[in-house]
Amino acid sequence: MTHALQVQGGDPLRGAVRISGAKNAALPIMAASLLTREPSRLENAPRLADVDNAMGILRGLGAEAERADDGILTLSAAAEIGFEVPLVSAQQMRASILFMGPLLARTGRAVLPKPGGDDIGMRRVDQHVYGLERLGARIEERDGSFVCETDGRLHGAAVQLDMPTVTGTENIMMAAATADGHTTISNAAREPHVADLAEALTKMGARIAGAGTDRIDIEGVDELGGFDHRVVPDYLEAGTYMIAAAAAAAGGEVELRDTCPLDHLLPLVLKLRQAGVEIEDRQGSMLVRRTGELQPVDLITWTHPGFATDLQPQYTALMTQANGTTTVQEFLFDNRFQYVDELKALGARIDVFPHRRGIQVHGPSPLRGNIVRIPDIRAGAALVIAALCARGNTQLIGVEHLERGYEDITGKLAGLGARVREPAVQP
Repeated sequence: MTHALQVQGGDPLRGAVRISGAKNAALPIMAASLLTREPSRLENAPRLADVDNAMGILRGLGAEAERADDGILTLSAAAEIGFEVPLVSAQQMRASILFMGPLLARTGRAVLPKPGGDDIGMRRVDQHVYGLERLGARIEERDGSFVCETDGRLHGAAVQLDMPTVTGTENIMMAAATADGHTTISNAAREPHVADLAEALTKMGARIAGAGTDRIDIEGVDELGGFDHRVVPDYLEAGTYMIAAAAAAAGGEVELRDTCPLDHLLPLVLKLRQAGVEIEDRQGSMLVRRTGELQPVDLITWTHPGFATDLQPQYTALMTQANGTTTVQEFLFDNRFQYVDELKALGARIDVFPHRRGIQVHGPSPLRGNIVRIPDIRAGAALVIAALCARGNTQLIGVEHLERGYEDITGKLAGLGARVREPAVQP
């Protein structure tokens, strides 16, 4: 079934919103629980379909995964576990690839169907394969699945990534944690959730240095123990609410509580301030205020600490309300602008470059309510932001995509004064 969300736009957002734990940190840490036979405890994991799906993968492999009433996840792989990731679970989210490294390290084998997830363009897995092969794995593609094997324990190696892939870095880091010898990952991803995984692994007894930089060193240990860890706040959710507060209407003021450090969002903060948005950094919270017109500020996405591609669609929605023309260029994914036609259906004036790696946004556009379809998580956030700016009612179809990345987005927006209705089932 397809879900729809009704948004009545035109009102500024005011109030406070709590930022949830990062899905992109919780998922690899959940996969890492397979590296030990001891129980583990994970706090602040968001209530999202992808987290539930990861729990299903763990159970399908023979591990235990439960969420208590207080939201804390208890994970345990004390018994012998399987090595085949269930097909249905793998097809529902791309992050299923994160089980490849831990399964190889724990069982010496892994069978992983090609992962699914959002269709935002080519997302390579060759760096996962390359890195794990450097550690001693043999990986083949057979009948739409990756079949991975190793003779005994993995061994340390120097791994030079040609692109700082987040999940690739995480997969190699988890596999190397119990490998024999020293592993170096050069050109490693530097996102906050990579560092959060390293912190959880360190609590398990792993010896990791440099996480958060472009070089990570891992000294393999014989075995790992359980962890007790709290997931880092989601900087992508925080950035989305910052943009929504800036876009909805002048006069809005939103406080982000339990949020990430400002330096996790520094590229966005700098852009918003250039555009005329006031941002006050408070310890553990941020205040976002817009009092006047928005100014156009050009954007180029890049790997962290550059501007996050997962905030680019939301930023584009914001720039439809800026007083002038903005150029937005996307260099990480080749299908990230598929939401543009939906924004145009709301009245946005956007030109797409012939090579589809960039767009020009002409503002301010008087957006009007319409029926639009959500193609992926971050595009969905952009369309919600645009709907908050539009006059009249907007129906967003495909909210299940949005709900994979944002915990209780309807309730949180309603708490800020947005006129939103709970998703209704559509035929």
